[in-house]
Amino acid sequence: MITLNPIGIAYNERETIEDDYWGEVISKIVLGSTFPEEAFNEIDSFSHVEIIFYLHKVEKDKIVLGARHPRNDTSLPKVGIFSQRGKNRPNQLGLTTVKVLKKEGRELTVSGLDCINETPILDIKPVMQEFLPREEISQPEWTNDIMKNYWSC
Repeated sequence: MITLNPIGIAYNERETIEDDYWGEVISKIVLGSTFPEEAFNEIDSFSHVEIIFYLHKVEKDKIVLGARHPRNDTSLPKVGIFSQRGKNRPNQLGLTTVKVLKKEGRELTVSGLDCINETPILDIKPVMQEFLPREEISQPEWTNDIMKNYWSC
């Protein structure tokens, strides 16, 4: 069995789970009291970090193990849960690359974190050029349709 403990909590103005309009969301990640402030040393020297978070508001009876239509839109293909980024995932994990805005003591302010207020943060990793794909990224056309308003304001 795996036990994970949050390293902090994200705070923002987004109270409800929604699929779109994350473009103007600014989040403050407050480091948990079990970590020294130095855990954030130099994090603001990176332009972007990856945030791994726990989708704590997902209802257990809505978790998908197999396949489903993204956003429950039957006009889209039925694809496996691991072929989409939906929130109703088996382990309720979210992963997003965010822009670092500032660090002040035990608080990290970021933009582009698509989680709701008081979401538990499990880990933070800096984005480094060497870890990005070296080849061109490809994806199915339907993903462009569902993402057209995701980062809109």
